[in-house]
Amino acid sequence: MIKVKEYRGHIRNWEDICEELGIDKSLKRKEREPEILVKAYEKWNSRMADHMHGMFAFALWDDDKQELFCLRDQFGTKPFYYYKTSDGRLLYGTTIRGIMEQPGFVKELNEEMLQLYLSLTYVAGEDTFFKGVKKLLPGRYLIWKDGEMRIERYWKPEFYPDDSKSLEDWAEEIHTTLKSIMPEVKSEDETAESFLSGGVDSSYVLAMSDVQTTDSCGYDEERFDESGLAAETAQILNRENLRCRITPEEYFEIVPYVMYNMEQPLGDASAIAFAIACQAAAEHTKICYSGEGSDEFFGGYNMYRNAERYGDNLKTFYVGNTNIMKEDEKKRILKNYSEDVLPINLVKEIYEETEGLDPLTKMSDVDIQIWLEGDIYLNVDKMSTAAGLEIRMPLTDRRIFDIASRMPSKYKVNEEQNKVAFRTAAAKVLPEEIAFRKKLGFIVPIRIWMADDRYNQDVREKFRSDMAEKFFNVEEINTIFDDYVGGNSDNWRKVWTIYTFLVWYEEYFVKR
Repeated sequence: MIKVKEYRGHIRNWEDICEELGIDKSLKRKEREPEILVKAYEKWNSRMADHMHGMFAFALWDDDKQELFCLRDQFGTKPFYYYKTSDGRLLYGTTIRGIMEQPGFVKELNEEMLQLYLSLTYVAGEDTFFKGVKKLLPGRYLIWKDGEMRIERYWKPEFYPDDSKSLEDWAEEIHTTLKSIMPEVKSEDETAESFLSGGVDSSYVLAMSDVQTTDSCGYDEERFDESGLAAETAQILNRENLRCRITPEEYFEIVPYVMYNMEQPLGDASAIAFAIACQAAAEHTKICYSGEGSDEFFGGYNMYRNAERYGDNLKTFYVGNTNIMKEDEKKRILKNYSEDVLPINLVKEIYEETEGLDPLTKMSDVDIQIWLEGDIYLNVDKMSTAAGLEIRMPLTDRRIFDIASRMPSKYKVNEEQNKVAFRTAAAKVLPEEIAFRKKLGFIVPIRIWMADDRYNQDVREKFRSDMAEKFFNVEEINTIFDDYVGGNSDNWRKVWTIYTFLVWYEEYFVKR
């Protein structure tokens, strides 16, 4: 007998799987998805995820084999953690707090992670800030039997550029594939809304969906506010747009809530705004669409346009989308610094996997394996779950990635534009001014708010606290902070990353 011990996710192609496995399609989702997991495991065993599209992480107990089987989806959209106790038992789950509550867990800080965090602003790789708690990485499964653990990789991003197609061919393949995926993203008995920014990703998802209500957030600071562009897009597509106004007071007030529910510190300033947006959306919907995935798949970041210039030198420095503190600076500010704990060590295997491929593909692969899992998907999962909202990401799909994996880089990025083929596909249902709008990103006015003494008092206090003294040379971090407040706005990310760590540490090691 197979028992579902843990499950988080949404299986998109459930109708096809039910038909293949003889499962009653009239079952409610709550009963249907566990049944799919059990039957899929019985038929396909460790290759079951090859047959599933969607977002999922789960653990199954096989009574006959006396074996635990745990699996995380190909891109890591849902988290999965495990921990070995001193008496040889395995604790596991889709939340760290769930593991912490189990007998045998010992809470200890893994201070080495701080050194990586100060560069990356998120927790990359399999280790976490809790000593002994590890992430099951994307595309892996874990088998636990007779006190022994085995982890295998069942999927990884692979790239096979195909030069036989034109730009229009690629755009058409993206468009027809997304068109076939959209009916799977929700069932007929479900209703959804959609997050909408001023960018092409969320606009394209909206245009391809039957969603009638969109959710945007904005600020009084006009140069950071995309909500006007979102409202225009909604109007063009004849959809309703709801705007959530985020104030600096609300932003700073919710930081402890975010760090607690994130379970790991996250120095991505947009995560705070996203948490507020999730809470606002959850007041009137249970399901919301979002556009994550296409930037990493199709060359969406402006820095990708420098890929050719970086060339083979990439593997000496490129560790993902963020790298805000160099080693010399970390040596100055950290009380405990190790020459062996370097961000570049996290990506060495990825560069080995992409040996011989072009620089843009190498950058994309690093971001798909490191940045998406450690920052983007973590944020989406944790903040939506905390708010009681379910987020579905139509563009994060193996069938969409399959197109990107075959597409030559010249159709992703050129001298003038990023995401060229993807934007060309989106232009089939969006006005060109939206489809080809310059990428803004999910920007937040934190860089000006945090320099304002009306809002930064908690930052000041934490930078001078006994808690900060445990980890940092306090004079050094306050020099960074004072330099930032004095006008060096480039330092805001460093200040924010230190601050979010201290807030998280207080939540998990001081208050609790």
